[in-house]
Amino acid sequence: MVRYRRNLIAGGTYFFTVTVADRRSAVLVDNTANLREAFRITRRERPFTIDAMVVLPEHMHVLMTLPQDDADYPGRWRRIKGLFTRFVAPRLSIGPDSRGEYALWQRRFWEHTIRNDLDFERHADYIHYNPIKHGLVSRVADWPYSSFHRYVRLGFLPNDWAGDMGGAGSGFGERAG
Repeated sequence: MVRYRRNLIAGGTYFFTVTVADRRSAVLVDNTANLREAFRITRRERPFTIDAMVVLPEHMHVLMTLPQDDADYPGRWRRIKGLFTRFVAPRLSIGPDSRGEYALWQRRFWEHTIRNDLDFERHADYIHYNPIKHGLVSRVADWPYSSFHRYVRLGFLPNDWAGDMGGAGSGFGERAG
């Protein structure tokens, strides 16, 4: 078994990509209320800050900062994924496999430790641009499941940030899904 090395830093800020198993699914955007509730419950039990986030049909990107005395982001993701699965599994007719696990999520997630302010800014921009990159919208402001709207309300970004790509957004960062 591969032993994954995670960079666990108390109070750290991390960029995550978390993906469902079926890359053709729209389960996340079809169940945003359940996803919000899973985050709400987890944050109440084990606090963290969501610095930036985008939810796409089959994956999400999150910039998360942990409390100063805590480095356990794997436990938080386990809880978020478990709660969301419990909320939606009955409607999706998903049952546990032979190990008692539900096949809704990919087993792992991708994590990057944010190193400095520039790294933070680049990852926040990547998060907000992601719906264009995947061809879901031509303007960042048109994607409803993004912290971009909070950034606009707070005056961090203008509503027309990144302009109108008119479908020219592919090829920014990730492999084609």
